[in-house]
Amino acid sequence: MSEQDERPSSALAAAAASGAGEGAGTGDLVASPGAVMRVAGMVGKLVEEVRAAPLDEAGRARLADIHERSIHELEQGLAPELRDELRRITLPFSSDATPSQAELRIAQAQLLGWLEGLFHGIQSAVLAQQMAARGQLEQMRQGRGRPAPGGDTSGGQYL
Repeated sequence: MSEQDERPSSALAAAAASGAGEGAGTGDLVASPGAVMRVAGMVGKLVEEVRAAPLDEAGRARLADIHERSIHELEQGLAPELRDELRRITLPFSSDATPSQAELRIAQAQLLGWLEGLFHGIQSAVLAQQMAARGQLEQMRQGRGRPAPGGDTSGGQYL
């Protein structure tokens, strides 16, 4: 297997795989989780609205603008690795023509899918952190009755 094949496909996957239990947290990758959640909620609503009703040219132009702004707002709350990933998967609309409703649906669904992947990645990283913390706690509990190697064996009242 090549080195590239062994590398996680996203920054969150890398955090979960490499050091999620050792202090590397999702806070390093998502600086503004509240903002990211708000934008994600808005994008989800937009996808529902676009499915529900046909849009005229002005509506499509407005939705394309909202899509671009959403991406810009998301970038403000993400670490550079996730910003780069988001830029790689989203393609801007051409500036000379209003995108079709199908193009808008695809772009919004793609963004929503990326956001869902981001949230699943965050959940995985948090779970990995919790599992590592449980393992450390279990090790501490098992080692409680035995003195530490080379440690002070005098029984004081403080740790």
